[in-house]
This record gives sequence, structure tokens and C-alpha cells, in this order.
Amino acid sequence: MTTTVPNPSGKAALRGRILRLAASVTTPLLPDDYLDMVAPLRSGADLRGRILAVRPETADAATLVIRPGRDWRGHTPGQYVRLGVDVDGVRQWRAYSVTSAPQRRGGPISVTVKAIPDGVVSNHLVRRTRPGTLVRLDQAQGDFVLPDRPPARVLFVTAGSGVTPVMGMLRADVLGGADVVVVHSAPTPDDVIFGAELRDLATRGAIRLVERHTDTDGLLTVADLERLVPDHLDRETWACGPVGLLDALEEHWTAAGHGDRLHTERFRPTVISAGEGGAVTFVRSGVTVAADGATPLLDAGENAGVLMPSGCRMGICFGCVLPLRQGAVRDLRNGELTTAVPGDGVRIQTCVSAAAGPCDIDH
Repeated sequence: MTTTVPNPSGKAALRGRILRLAASVTTPLLPDDYLDMVAPLRSGADLRGRILAVRPETADAATLVIRPGRDWRGHTPGQYVRLGVDVDGVRQWRAYSVTSAPQRRGGPISVTVKAIPDGVVSNHLVRRTRPGTLVRLDQAQGDFVLPDRPPARVLFVTAGSGVTPVMGMLRADVLGGADVVVVHSAPTPDDVIFGAELRDLATRGAIRLVERHTDTDGLLTVADLERLVPDHLDRETWACGPVGLLDALEEHWTAAGHGDRLHTERFRPTVISAGEGGAVTFVRSGVTVAADGATPLLDAGENAGVLMPSGCRMGICFGCVLPLRQGAVRDLRNGELTTAVPGDGVRIQTCVSAAAGPCDIDH
């Protein structure tokens, strides 16, 4: 009996023809777009996460428990992850510290968000987000982490939501046996994020906790730290909080000749000022052109000699979609504003979008 073995390359060719056929009948969407609807966390898809739970921490802070997609590579305690969140039809990206200990592959992670006044994303996540919501994810990043061999004496200085990366380190249980002091500042005892958990750690002797409540004690200063932790300069220190506090700590440690023992975490958001029109840079083409607030980016590029992808030119076919690397654009159909900073991965329809300030298009 003769056995015929299918040619692997023939299978690949057949699969390719099927995918091309699927693409032709699903245009303007691609087959992957439909797979995203069915299995958004699958391997090979854009990295996403599904929110499993939203747990209140204080009156204005909540922890989001997220199951990341299969391509999530894990995190080191103290690192942060950028979340892409759709708010009123506009995708916004924000960075939040991972507050959970590292899990086995496929396990959930958590981030803890404090709602800030006029914070579009933070208020949306704390007050409006529900379990089941999908968010975009980047891989974890950041070097605000403990060394492979943790020091014998550790000091954490935090204020407000600055405690979130530190909680990730404490929950990882890698500081066993170390002399750990946590100095945390918040307006009142009820405003201390993870307050009950931190106090329990202190009761069990895992840490020495010093709480500073600004409503009654005033802002935490370097002079306070010298009194509260006399040996602070001898400790390897990690600090996260308001810019003014971090600046004062850096100046103090540097003046004492121990700047190398202080590690700080700062999130510096890029401020995008929206307006009407602006300089549009087509990055890969090396072309910059001044565009008014009524001219589609597609037209602005073509008028400057840039070969632009296009289709219907009416915002229907999505043939003109390009990444907005940074800047602000306005949808000419409804006036909605879309902003981006480097790394956001925001894609826009150039045929119905105009410059709302300086912007860079990845083309």
C-alpha cells in the first residue's frame, strides 16, 4: 500500500490562499480583527488584558485585577505597565505600577489607580470601569526595582499613590530578614492606600511603618525624615511621590555624598496642547508641513509630495489609517480630539483628521 504524505509547503500555500480569500471578503476588516472579537487574549494578538475585578482601596483609589494576554512576559516587583483605555471613544494611555507579586504564567496581575482631580483616565478606571472590560497593555518596564540580592537595611519613602510600586515589592516577599522601614505620607489614615495591609505587616514585625498624615502633621520634609529615621542615610532607599518631595530627597542624599543609595520613581507625563492646525511631520518621509485645522492630514501630506495610503477618502474604508506617533489631531466629522505620546500606538484615519497642534505621523 502506498501512503501519500501531504507536502508541508503545499499546506502553507493553501492556508495562505484561504487567509487571502478571507481578507478579501471581510474588507475593510482583516481576519485577525474577527479573531480579536472571539479570543482577544490569544497569543500573537496585540497585547490586551481583561479586567476581572475592581476593588476599592480608599474613597478615591481602586485596584484593578487584570488577566493579561498570553504574550505577557511577566514583571519584576516595582515595575509599571502602560494601559490603553478607551474613554468616550478616545484611546488614552497611562502608566501604573504593578501592585501584585509575580505570578505563574497566565496568572492575573493588579494595578492600583488613584483618581486625581480632572484626571480623565484615572477617574474612568476608578469610578466607571466594570469587570469584563478589555484594556490594551504594554509589557512591564522600569528600573525602580530591588537588586537581585536585597540589602540588609531598606527604607521606603512614599506619599499618596507613590506607595503602589513599593507594595509590589513587599508582596513579592523577597525582603525576608531585612530591616525594612516604610515612611508613608497621606492626608488622613483613611487615605492610606493599602493601609490595613501595611499596618498588618507592621504588627507582624515584617516592617516598621511610620505614617505621616498631612491634614494634621503637615507635609513630610527632610527634617522630619531625619527625626523619624535617624539612620536613613545608611539605608538603601527607594522613594516615590510628588516631585517636590523627590527633589528634596535627591538634594539631601547628594549633599551627604550618598546619592547612589537613593532610587526614585517619577512619572513625567507629556503635556499635549491642543489648538487649531500645526506643524505635521511625516517621520519616515522626512517631511514637515504647516497645516491648518481644516485640512485633512491626507491632503496635507499629498500636497507636500508624500505618497499617502488612501481609499474612499470619506472615513469609510480605513485605507488611509496611519500611526500617530505624538501630538494631537481632531476628527473633522465630529470634532473629537485624539492625542498621543511616543509609544501609545494610536492609529488615525488621515482622510478625516486634521492637525490640532504639532503632530508626528509614522509614515
